[in-house]
Amino acid sequence: MANEVQTFDVVVIGGGPGGYAAALYGAAAGLNIALVERDKVGGTCLHRGCVPAKEFLETAHVRRTLEHAGAFGINAGDVTVDFAVSQARKTEIVNKLHKGVAGLLKGRKVTVFEGTARLDANQMVTVLDGADAGVVAQGTNIILAAGSVPRTLPGFDVDGSIVLTSDEFLDLTVLPASAAVIGGGAIGCEFASMLSDMGTKVTILEGLPSILAGCDTEVATVVNRAFKKRGIDIQTGVKITGHSPADGATSIHLEGADDVKVDMVVVSVGRRPRTEGLLGEGTGVEVNDRGFVVADGFMRTANPQVFAVGDLVAGTPQLAHVGFAEAIVAIKTIVGEDVVPVDYDRVPWAIYSNPEVAFCGLTEAAAVERGYDVLVKKDPFGGNSRAQIIGETDGVVKIIAEKRADGTAGQILGVHMAGPWVTEQLGAGYFAVNWEANVEEAAALIQPHPSLSETFGETLLALAGRGIHVG
Repeated sequence: MANEVQTFDVVVIGGGPGGYAAALYGAAAGLNIALVERDKVGGTCLHRGCVPAKEFLETAHVRRTLEHAGAFGINAGDVTVDFAVSQARKTEIVNKLHKGVAGLLKGRKVTVFEGTARLDANQMVTVLDGADAGVVAQGTNIILAAGSVPRTLPGFDVDGSIVLTSDEFLDLTVLPASAAVIGGGAIGCEFASMLSDMGTKVTILEGLPSILAGCDTEVATVVNRAFKKRGIDIQTGVKITGHSPADGATSIHLEGADDVKVDMVVVSVGRRPRTEGLLGEGTGVEVNDRGFVVADGFMRTANPQVFAVGDLVAGTPQLAHVGFAEAIVAIKTIVGEDVVPVDYDRVPWAIYSNPEVAFCGLTEAAAVERGYDVLVKKDPFGGNSRAQIIGETDGVVKIIAEKRADGTAGQILGVHMAGPWVTEQLGAGYFAVNWEANVEEAAALIQPHPSLSETFGETLLALAGRGIHVG
């Protein structure tokens, strides 16, 4: 019966990466799990974020490869793009992955309710709408994983044609001739890179002094230089005062500068937690003044029987793989197993622009700010044989290590990369940082030749004091 209270060991609210990971991991631990999702399991990451965006970036990569095929003696002719085909391919990939996640949940006997959930006192969850409206589920424990939505700007009403967020952009079938990306962070740079590689004239408008402000400055400089070389107009330190749409385009007004006229505006200024209406009376859950749920290192909220994971947690990176890790921490805490909280300083970051960016650990500036005496080495991809073979030599590997009393390099504090396929190369650096390896230990590992990963190995050897191809 719809109004009969159903009981579970854990009720998960939200079926994105953090939510479905908690459900699957908890079910594997023998817990009776219910999951409530208002849209489709997989969440923003699968349907309106990570996966579809990377499919479009791969389309851009293919186009870029064909445009430069002449350097390899291959005549590809005129390169044209039917973006509707890429859109259809994206939809096919997303649907396959969605069916896979849904199948896993069914296979592990997770009860899935369709609708918007509200948590009330005593761990009671009510499904407010959707196919399972009226269902009431009580969990011994609750995991909040309601995710996030794109932030917007005052005066920039999202209409899906001239002003878009990532949600609307990923449904396009035709790309604009010109576009402004408001926001030069990770998501903004991915959109700008993809649009530029697909032939759109792109302007990035960023309020901070530089794009990719959270990255190490050396890495951000590489991307900035590569973007400008491709004709992307980067304007930093700007203040946007509004825009004036007319005739299917718009003019963006900047304080003290000329208007920027474009066919489309992509607003990429971060994401806000989806906590409106999530909590009823008496839940005991603390929400901060920005709407994020406050949780400790074990993902427990102020109510010890309610946990929170993913984008709605205060002070944590809004990354799908962080949601996965937090889900495991929450479930292990619930079942009473030993667990190590997520070390947010050391999580891997991946930005899929051209060139790509990947990093983990402390930046050089952050390490110095925390009182470390550091040694730093960097090695450009220009001398890497594989990079020259594939024709992508823009990039750098930078490693930050603690300086020992004798002046040698000790523990590796951070690994920062920009360049070809660095999102697939970070693994070794991630292990080194998280296992608190010293430079000599990591430098002893053999890198295959010829490979892009040799640049990481070469940088380590140089940092250890005796480089081969780099001093």
